[in-house]
Amino acid sequence: MDLRTALRFYFITDDRAPGLAPIDQVRAALKGGATFIQYRRKQFAAVDFAEAAAIRDLCRINRVPFVVNDHLLLAKAVDADGLHLGQDDETPAVARQVLGSRAIIGISVSDGDELARTDLAPCNYVGSGPVFATGTKADAKPVRGLTGLKEIVDTASLPVVAIGGIDADRAPECLARGAAGVAVISAVTRAPNPQAAAVRMAAACGCPPRDALDVPWQDEFALIRRLVAPALNAYTGRPALVPPGDDAARLDALPVPVISTDTQREGVHFYREWQSPENIGIRAVEITLSDLAACYADPVSLFVNLGLPNTMAEREVTRLYDGLHAALRRHNCRLGGGNIARSPVLGLDLFAVGQGRRDLFPRRNAAHPGETLYATGPLGLARCGLKALERGDPRFPDLVARFLEPRARFDAAAVLAAHGIACVMDISDGLAGDAAHIARAANLTIDLDAGASAEHPELRRFCTAHGLNPDEEVLAGGEDYELLFTCRPQTFASIVKHLPEAHPVGRCRPFDDDYLTGLPDGVRSFQHG
Repeated sequence: MDLRTALRFYFITDDRAPGLAPIDQVRAALKGGATFIQYRRKQFAAVDFAEAAAIRDLCRINRVPFVVNDHLLLAKAVDADGLHLGQDDETPAVARQVLGSRAIIGISVSDGDELARTDLAPCNYVGSGPVFATGTKADAKPVRGLTGLKEIVDTASLPVVAIGGIDADRAPECLARGAAGVAVISAVTRAPNPQAAAVRMAAACGCPPRDALDVPWQDEFALIRRLVAPALNAYTGRPALVPPGDDAARLDALPVPVISTDTQREGVHFYREWQSPENIGIRAVEITLSDLAACYADPVSLFVNLGLPNTMAEREVTRLYDGLHAALRRHNCRLGGGNIARSPVLGLDLFAVGQGRRDLFPRRNAAHPGETLYATGPLGLARCGLKALERGDPRFPDLVARFLEPRARFDAAAVLAAHGIACVMDISDGLAGDAAHIARAANLTIDLDAGASAEHPELRRFCTAHGLNPDEEVLAGGEDYELLFTCRPQTFASIVKHLPEAHPVGRCRPFDDDYLTGLPDGVRSFQHG
């Protein structure tokens, strides 16, 4: 999520608006084009929890950030995306500790003195005002005007949202002073037609209105029919294979079946605010099939058990499966079937079936002393791409793509198989973790060397910008999904002609006390949790 873009049209609920409940206010604002929602109810009581939860769900279904004003424990209880604080509320540091590293924390400041006294390190944005006179906040501070807003924008190190007395006519003036967005209450909630007022505000902010709001998925059976429909054409002319939709799938006989499983969980393996639904589907397939590539197996069929939260729109689920089908077509693999169940978060449990080779099945224990450990491509890039997303740094799209768009290396597997390479695995847990798997299985010591990966220009540029050690990013980084293999240098001399990005990352020798050497202090492999 690009926070500056999300802050553009920032709507705050009005607990004193006559005849218009907060949930209806939010509906009108979202239809109009609001990009960020803050729930504000000064006299919050337990009976209002359901209202806050309903607004959270509406925002989540439509992929709009939802934060709570002032009430830290409410934000935690309702699982909000974040919290907006005033100067007299909990400190941003405490809010960050309670809500976690990924929460959106905003803080109000009225002038330069307050800004100087505020610890911005735990914050993501600043709300500044009142820019103009406002009647919706009884304890509003003196009006600061556009000049005061510009002073905060020029001084603050974070995106600034203009607050106070802003309507569609005044919004462009605030944006012209450098504000990332404008916060609106009464210009929408007290208007004769709140949705029309929201449309005007969105236009002033350069935000398009929504044709309709997304609604959560409901009909499991109808959804399954929509999701499997693109796969049915793949079964035309294949009478021996029962397509998705029956109780079970019947596969053609596989002389050497190879089976692998994988799990993808929101909040552990991916975040929907960073990835499109299509990307989540593509990535899940590529990651699962990567294990088959490492086993020299051709993918045959994939089964998916899908856990869906109540706050996921049917349109979003369909887009996820569009990505899944696209990745399956890329590898000439078929969807065999699966299941759908409700789940607190989006989750995919995947089960892949492939056809292996009779003559060669790579194993981790096939490494030998005297061989060199190689990777088929640069490592650590996916880890740095993930960190770029976490830190909101848009300057490294190639690294981000390495994390978001991995590819199962069937092309590299074909080259390795042609050279008879017997020790191969895909790199999903990081070079240090996966090299340790090989060393333990083969009972030998591997002397690691980040090598050419640490010299990758984009990786080095990112590490320089963020004060990181390239060697550590290469050794600890996970989810590159390159292939890790061992062989003699003379064999590699032939392999590298076909895989020019392949390079050495370690040396195998007889076991000597430790399975791995060459690890900097504190470096550990990627952990999925």
